[in-house]
Amino acid sequence: MKEKYHFIAIGGVGMSGLAKYLLQEGFEVSGSDICESKYTQEVKGLGAKVYIGHNADNVPQNSTVVASSAIKDDNPEIVRAKELNLPILHRSDVLKQISERSKCFIGFAGTHGKTTTSGLASYVMSKADLEPSYVVGGIIPELNTNANYNSDNYFIAELDESDGTVVKYRPNILVINNLDSDHTDFYKNGLSSLVETFDGMLEKYTREQKILICTESEGNKMLKNRNFITYGFDKSTDYRADNIEHSEKGSSFDIFKNGEFIVNLKIKLLGKHNVLNALAVFASLMEAGVDYNKISSYFVDFTGMGRRLQYKGEINGAAIFDDYAHHPTEIKATLNALSEIKNKEYIAVFQPHRYSRLQSFWNDFILELSNVKRVIVTDVYSASENEIDGINSEKFVKDLSEKTDCVYASGSIEDVAKVVYPYLTKDKIIVGLGAGTITNLYKELVKLSESK
Repeated sequence: MKEKYHFIAIGGVGMSGLAKYLLQEGFEVSGSDICESKYTQEVKGLGAKVYIGHNADNVPQNSTVVASSAIKDDNPEIVRAKELNLPILHRSDVLKQISERSKCFIGFAGTHGKTTTSGLASYVMSKADLEPSYVVGGIIPELNTNANYNSDNYFIAELDESDGTVVKYRPNILVINNLDSDHTDFYKNGLSSLVETFDGMLEKYTREQKILICTESEGNKMLKNRNFITYGFDKSTDYRADNIEHSEKGSSFDIFKNGEFIVNLKIKLLGKHNVLNALAVFASLMEAGVDYNKISSYFVDFTGMGRRLQYKGEINGAAIFDDYAHHPTEIKATLNALSEIKNKEYIAVFQPHRYSRLQSFWNDFILELSNVKRVIVTDVYSASENEIDGINSEKFVKDLSEKTDCVYASGSIEDVAKVVYPYLTKDKIIVGLGAGTITNLYKELVKLSESK
């Protein structure tokens, strides 16, 4: 009899990836979510039974129930699972179980860049016919999926640090892109708490496990000294990117290992942060024993993960980009990348994500956004958080307006699109910034364009 898994909130990008993977491995999967989505449709297409709405009757007997940190104890399906004495696993526990079945587990961790690096690694290995299995936190456009089971030879995964569950994993090769203060609802002392968590995790690693860290990250430099494999721009690093050239079409750079030239790599991605992302992937796959000649040519075909400075299209001559950036460091990297496109003025449409994050990084957001000539700020996307007194978009716009031209656009994304639309001219770039509903901005702008 097949083992059964029931996912609460199966429509999330991370949860749906795990569900897809288990379905491909041959397990029986069901799940529920509050609304239909492309992710629920995908898992249904693979054979999952999906319920819309959370209800105690959705939970199958003799199943393992899977939930994320967002699911509360009073959820009716959690209550029923406890009544039936069913095992309840956090999604990280399922990912851990999957990873332990592989011969070589490559994990990408850190505050920023996890989705891009894990997606890029999955892409180039797939294109090189190395048959990797993977679960990542976004859709890989060229592969049109966020998860796939191929074989147990290689397994690639994005390792989330937001709730501390990153300590559960034991990859053969761990990449730490960077460490930065974030998720202050969990890491009460900010960056120091995050570094402490990673240090505690790494203490349990064996000498056989390889740990790659980026030396461009100040947070990474706070980690206790270990036998790290380093990568970055400095000549002292084990893997170095040099002779970097940027253009509208992407970047090219030389890779050196221990001072010896290896290859010139070309990527379609913009920005120095993406040079580091590509370098991290290249280094990790070399450390996994992959022949770089088999993978190097495929880097240039990767157009980026969904919502990572993703080009959506052109309206009235203006280029529209969508970016998941919801942290000051991510916004800085995105805006720096856009600034490399010459003879264009870019306008940032910023949707603050969570009241707690806006409160924690208020001045940092203002610092980064003040570099933009014009900013449009939407209402806060709460992500189920309660409001915090005095922390709102209207007040944020008042403070930011002292530094740059700033407009408050309240209401739905449809309402926001009406504010943005007059700015659409051929000399403009519009970038939506945030992890919430701002991703629908392009769709709403298209509707407005078609109605004109």
